Amino acid sequence: MTEETPGFEEKPDVPSGATPEDAEPQADSSSAAAEESAPAGDANQTVALVAQLDQARKALDERTADLQRLQAEFQNYRRRVERDRIAVKEIAVANLLTELLPVLDDIGRAREHGELVGGFKSVAESLETVAAKMGLQQFGKEGEPFDPTIHEALMHSYAPDVTETTCVAILQPGYRIGERTIRPARVAVAEPQPGAQAAKGDEAEAGDDKESGGPDEG
Repeated sequence: MTEETPGFEEKPDVPSGATPEDAEPQADSSSAAAEESAPAGDANQTVALVAQLDQARKALDERTADLQRLQAEFQNYRRRVERDRIAVKEIAVANLLTELLPVLDDIGRAREHGELVGGFKSVAESLETVAAKMGLQQFGKEGEPFDPTIHEALMHSYAPDVTETTCVAILQPGYRIGERTIRPARVAVAEPQPGAQAAKGDEAEAGDDKESGGPDEG
C-alpha cells in the first residue's frame, strides 16, 4: 500500500519538455474563447426577440385593422337601419294621409258652401290640425304658373290676359309631405290666345315708331 507523502499536491499535466509556466497561457485562451462565445449567444437571442416583437406588432396591427373595419361596418349598419326606419315611417304616414284626402276634400267643399258649422266644424278643424302636425301640406292657388310636376290639368282654355300657361281654377288642392307630393293639384289652365303675342308685338313696334317720329321720309 502506497502512502501519500505529506504536503504532496497534484500538478497539472504538463507536456514533457515544458515548464509549468507553459500551462497558464492555455487556461487564459480557454477563458477568452468562452467570453467570445457569450456575446455571440446574446446577439442571437436579441435577434430572436426582435423577430418575435415584429411578429407581435404585425399581429396587433392586423387585429386593430379588423376591429376598425368591424366598427365601420357596424356604424354603416346603424345608419342604414335608421334610414330604413325613417323611410318606413314616412311611407306609413303617407299611406294614412292618402286615405284621409277624400275626407279633407269633403271638408273643403263644406267650407266653401258654408256648411261647416257647429260640432262638425270643430271635428273638421281638429282633423285638419292633426294632419298638419303629421306633415301634410296643402298647395295650389289660382293665378300661379302651371307646373306639370305638381299640377294636373283637367280643363284647358285660352285667355287674353295671361302671358303663360296659368292655373285659373283649383278643382282639387294638392297635398305633399315635405318634398314628396302625394297628390298633385287638379286645376283648370288657360293659355295665351293664339296670335295674341304677335298682335302685342305689332302694337309695341307701332308705339316705338310713333315715339321716334314715324318712318323716315325720302
